[in-house]
Amino acid sequence: MDLIQSFQDHWQKEFSGLLCPDSRLLVTVSGGVDSVVLLELVAATSLSFEIAHCNFQLRGEESERDESFVRSLGEKYRKEVLVKRFDTKNYATQNKLSIQEAARELRYAWFADLTREWDLALENHSISSLKHFVLTAHHADDNIETMLMHFFRGTGIQGLTGIQPYIREKNLIRPLLHFRKHEIREFAQVKGLSFVEDSSNASDKYTRNYFRNRLLPQIQEVYPQVAENLLQNIQRFTEIDILYRQSVQQFIKKSVFQKGEEWHIPVLKWKKAIPLHTISWEIIKPYGFTAMQTEEVIKLLDAANGAYQASPTHRIIRNRQWVIISPNETQHTGHILIEKEDTHVLFRDGSLLIKKSSPKNLQINPSSAEACLDAAMVQYPLLLRKWKQGDYFYPLGMQKKKKISRFLIDQKLSKSDKEKVWVVESDRKILWVVGYRIDDRYKISPKTKEVLTISYLR
Repeated sequence: MDLIQSFQDHWQKEFSGLLCPDSRLLVTVSGGVDSVVLLELVAATSLSFEIAHCNFQLRGEESERDESFVRSLGEKYRKEVLVKRFDTKNYATQNKLSIQEAARELRYAWFADLTREWDLALENHSISSLKHFVLTAHHADDNIETMLMHFFRGTGIQGLTGIQPYIREKNLIRPLLHFRKHEIREFAQVKGLSFVEDSSNASDKYTRNYFRNRLLPQIQEVYPQVAENLLQNIQRFTEIDILYRQSVQQFIKKSVFQKGEEWHIPVLKWKKAIPLHTISWEIIKPYGFTAMQTEEVIKLLDAANGAYQASPTHRIIRNRQWVIISPNETQHTGHILIEKEDTHVLFRDGSLLIKKSSPKNLQINPSSAEACLDAAMVQYPLLLRKWKQGDYFYPLGMQKKKKISRFLIDQKLSKSDKEKVWVVESDRKILWVVGYRIDDRYKISPKTKEVLTISYLR
């Protein structure tokens, strides 16, 4: 069976169900043999397509040659060629990236922009059934190299599955992953297809080229079937990854409870998770945490109340028998950590202004919207949260504890007003029912040296 028939059968089996009758395909073409063959196969399959070429301006005249060659392919296939020229070196320097990383970011950002423009054009014409896809020429040998680079760099199971043939969120299809490099070259030779060679492919200064040109050939001398074996391993790891994700999702479904913008996990359930490190990483990964933080998050399971770990977007807080994953955007969260005085904290029902001062300068405000506390009694971090059943405190002037639920009844609050009540907590003790009463244990006295004032602003 020739490559065209193999490609068409593979396309029909794996990707045809994704397309609508008038789907628009963008074939990315560098001018090298892989992308030239992909272009020929797509054309032979009678798919509707356009051509996109990235000029990264890294190889001087050679980059200009490549662009000119791809434009000539547009004439050959009578298709529009979209070209984008990038200042790759400058982008890499500004963003502290390697040249390869910079080129990758620029390439896929442009593809995303193109598909968004197409989507917008369809919306303007009241057409919503069409789907747009970007096709790249990654093949099986690329997949082997990627898997090995992930393995040596350090990766989870997903990294060992290599390159994915279809990425839904990017509308990205890689239809040549089923085929080996030697098949692609043989097809180009038989068909007499012209292509250009990238001189940088011969250099081992790039990691992928080192794996391709040196490491794999040396391994092949010992294990002649290494490529076939690694491709089989990729398939095995892909199937293992499916089972792995099913198991992780089963644990998360049983143990992680969403409450508004937050996720609550019982400490005991989390501690019993097996394997603990792997499950913990999968729990925290969607919230911006790094793999390096996993160990510190696990330590929270035995930490004091109020301990936390932070990512750029979320905090994981130990709160009594629960671990709470909460967004950093304080206006959306029900558990807010306050780490120091002289700060202004926003939350859903108002804001708190916190400052420390000397008792000599203190002018006590009789309003219940201000709490004056003995700063020496307060331990950080403070926790601002909604009150809940079972909470209690020692209302100012009383030596006995009182449940907050009873206290709010005495205040004759309506049900909706009760739902808006917050408390400030220090070391698992409630020091203020916000806007109503402080805890007697935290009141100022003649021995007070510093006063912590918390003002509630609606």
